[in-house]
Amino acid sequence: MMSANDSSFDEAPLPFLLDEAELAVPVSGKQPSYIVDHRQRLRARFMAGGAQAVPDYELLELVLFRAIPRRDVKPLAHALMARFGDFNRVITAPEARLRDISGIGDAVVTELKIVEAAAHRMARSKILQQHAVSGWDALLDYCHTTMSHRETEQFRVLYLDRKNVVIGDEEQAKGTVDHVPVYPREVAKRALELNASALILVHNHPSGDPTPSEADIEMTQQINNACHALGLTLHDHLIIGKSRELSFRAEGFL
Repeated sequence: MMSANDSSFDEAPLPFLLDEAELAVPVSGKQPSYIVDHRQRLRARFMAGGAQAVPDYELLELVLFRAIPRRDVKPLAHALMARFGDFNRVITAPEARLRDISGIGDAVVTELKIVEAAAHRMARSKILQQHAVSGWDALLDYCHTTMSHRETEQFRVLYLDRKNVVIGDEEQAKGTVDHVPVYPREVAKRALELNASALILVHNHPSGDPTPSEADIEMTQQINNACHALGLTLHDHLIIGKSRELSFRAEGFL
C-alpha cells in the first residue's frame, strides 16, 4: 500500500521485465517532454478533482503509468477500452485476454490485477463482520464489484451467525459462461464448519440477464432443503447481472 510519503507517484521501474512494447525504448533515456507534461497534467487534474475529473481511459492511463514508465500509454489505454468497453471490464478481464493485446506483458497485467484486488478488498471490508440486513446496500455493491463483470459464472456463499452478521465469504465454484457446478451438501457442510446459522447464495450471469434458469431454481431448492434438515436458514439467493440483480426472496422463489 502507498504510504503518506508516496504522493509523488514515484515512477521507479518495476522489478521485473518491461512489456514487449517498451523494449525498443532505451531504459536509461529520458522521457520525451510531451509525455512528461501529459503525465503531470493528468495527475494534477486527478488529484484536484478525483475520479470524476477523468474519463475511464484516462483513469486507465494513470494505472498504466506505473507499469510503463517511459512510453506514451494513451494508445494502449484506448486499445483496452475498445476491446473491453469500460474501466471495470478492463481490470477484471482474464489475463489471457489481456495478453492478446499488443504491448501487454507482465507489468501491465500485474498493475491491473492489483487495482482489481484492491477494489474487491475495499468492498469486502464493508460487509465482513457487519449485519447483513442493515448493510444490504453494501452487500449488493460488493457482489456487483466482484462478480458483475466476470465472463464466466462464479458461485459464492455468504455465511452469517445468529445475529445475521457476515462471518464468511467464500467462493464455492467457478464454471463456464452459462453453468457453474454447485454441490448442496458441501454448502451446508461448510456452514456447519463455520458455526454459521444462515447463509446467502450469490452467483452471476455473464449474459447480463439475472433471470433464473430452471437449473438455478432447482439448485436453490436443493440447498434450501439441506439447510432445513440441518437447522440452517437460507435468507436469499442473489443473481448478479451486468447492471441489476435478482433476489429469489423478493421474487417469491424462496
